[in-house]
Amino acid sequence: MKNFSGFTIGYITVPAILLMLIAVSCSPARKAIKAPIKEEGADYLFKKLKEHELKYTYFMGKFSAEYKNQKKSTSFNGQLRIKKDSVIWLSLTPGLGIEAVRLIITQDSVKMINKLSNTYYVGNYEAVNRFLKTNIDFDILQAYLLGNDLQFYEDGKFRASIDNNSYKLSTAARTKLKKYVKDSRESVRAFIQNIWLDSETFKITEADVKEISNEMIKLEASYGEFENIGGQLFPKNLNVTIRADNTIKVKASFSKISVDVPLQFPFRIPSGYTQLQ
Repeated sequence: MKNFSGFTIGYITVPAILLMLIAVSCSPARKAIKAPIKEEGADYLFKKLKEHELKYTYFMGKFSAEYKNQKKSTSFNGQLRIKKDSVIWLSLTPGLGIEAVRLIITQDSVKMINKLSNTYYVGNYEAVNRFLKTNIDFDILQAYLLGNDLQFYEDGKFRASIDNNSYKLSTAARTKLKKYVKDSRESVRAFIQNIWLDSETFKITEADVKEISNEMIKLEASYGEFENIGGQLFPKNLNVTIRADNTIKVKASFSKISVDVPLQFPFRIPSGYTQLQ
């Protein structure tokens, strides 16, 4: 039976598709500001960040994306649906216009079907993280997809600075809140994180995160072309880079975005499909 890392669409592996979830929307676009910006404390900036985050229960967006891994690249379209803190649903469609992959992620499970190879995967984050040699969880996926901050991690250890006319928040040890820790392995996880904020809108324009125990694995994201969606700013463009043994880059652009329109999350494994281990 094929192993987990062999489940591919073109050059894209299952773990890479999960990383693409983090990368479904931005390009580096720090706004040029002529006048110097005022220094502010970390508490004030974090409060403004939270005030200006995308507020939603349901999110839906269609997107086009380009994926690069070393010298290999591929393009595809897709649709992303999210129910906050509950479900992330993704459909990927290559150039022929026929859905190839459908993925559904919850707080503790990862499920995927590949219609091109008649295969499916059902499991948790452990296999993905073992393959990537890192620790990605639902909160990180959800936050980096939409340009929001992490929801389930403590936020009291940031320090503030000014970097290239943007506000910068940095922390050397961000850990998960105890009430969201499900096992002892999660409790020891701590991340080094940097967040850059636009000085006028306080939206996140860039963010990166790496695990203290493995600083060789780093996730970087940048967000641009912010659009007013129902009175809230949302980044239509996203660049994500995964720096590890192989550097993975994803560029994506959103269109047809909707917020708080109730959604369905259909997922069914067809009979006759082969399970991947």
